[in-house]
Amino acid sequence: MVQTPFAKIVPEKIINRKDRQRYCLRKIVTLQPKKTVFMYYLLLFVSLFLFECVYFKLADKFNIIDKPNERSSHTQITLRGGGILFYIGVLLCFLTLDYTYPWFMLGLTLLSVISFIDDVRPVPNKIRLGIHFVAVFFLCWQLGIVEHGSWWLVTLAIIVCTGVINAYNFMDGINGLTGGYSLVVLSVLAYVNETIVSFVRPEWLGVTILGVIVFCFFNFRTKAKCFAGDVGAVSIAFIIMYFLGRLILHTGDFGFVVLLVVYGVDAILTIIHRIILHENLGKAHRKHLYQLMANELQIPHLLVSAFYMALQAVIAIGYLWARSISSVWGWWYFGIITALLCGGYCLFMKKYFHLHS
Repeated sequence: MVQTPFAKIVPEKIINRKDRQRYCLRKIVTLQPKKTVFMYYLLLFVSLFLFECVYFKLADKFNIIDKPNERSSHTQITLRGGGILFYIGVLLCFLTLDYTYPWFMLGLTLLSVISFIDDVRPVPNKIRLGIHFVAVFFLCWQLGIVEHGSWWLVTLAIIVCTGVINAYNFMDGINGLTGGYSLVVLSVLAYVNETIVSFVRPEWLGVTILGVIVFCFFNFRTKAKCFAGDVGAVSIAFIIMYFLGRLILHTGDFGFVVLLVVYGVDAILTIIHRIILHENLGKAHRKHLYQLMANELQIPHLLVSAFYMALQAVIAIGYLWARSISSVWGWWYFGIITALLCGGYCLFMKKYFHLHS
């Protein structure tokens, strides 16, 4: 008997020739999309990796660097703006997927351009913040908040989203933290999108994750090759806010903000702490909990980043478990976790803040 190329994949119980041919055809059709998706991701991964390498050459040539100062948590001159990769990845996704989510893309472009300029040379706070508000307005437009929400809801959404994006930027201070934490959040969003509720085209999450992985290859190390810069921290925060916004609006479950609770508690309580100390909130500082861990307690940067990643991952998994039981359990879980994190923050500061010079 002559063996066909597909003989090995056809079950022996299918004897009829026509049935065997139909089975092979179905198998090829179902396998082909998987191969296409794999090649799509592989091509984008290689493209992003090569782009980052080219950017390093340009950043070195045009002196786009981060010089350490008394407020920094690093001691060596390092290339800045490597996080532009996040924008490039999403741009490639936009160009190859029928130009979906155009208003989101417009807002992200505005935000990335002004942030990259700010990485190269300082931009006045009023101009930078004004662009942030405009970009977030486009994000809200894409989410449908502008079209279907009242003016006060739109205003509140713009203020909150802008605040979250800037707080995310404040948390970008040590090696591996922005990339690692973002990777955890995006991975959870991808899991939810795949297994619980579909709220966004999976390719967008997949390509964004690829960009973060490439960035982590150069940043999640003892001596980082590059820093994300404002363009990286702000753009990835904007991207995550869009995905999270779509998830919340699709499910009606605001509890999914728990995916940012670790960053949120550190950022918000540090702002409150600085207000109590009568400090200028626009001035650089080293008073975040992660900064005290890395600088005053001299815990290795990657260990601090890994701690934040693991803590957020465990909390997210716990929330998905609680939510699977009932929405009430999910809200109780969210409240208890937030209270515990706030308590832990206060106890840590009470014990170790005196070490801050």
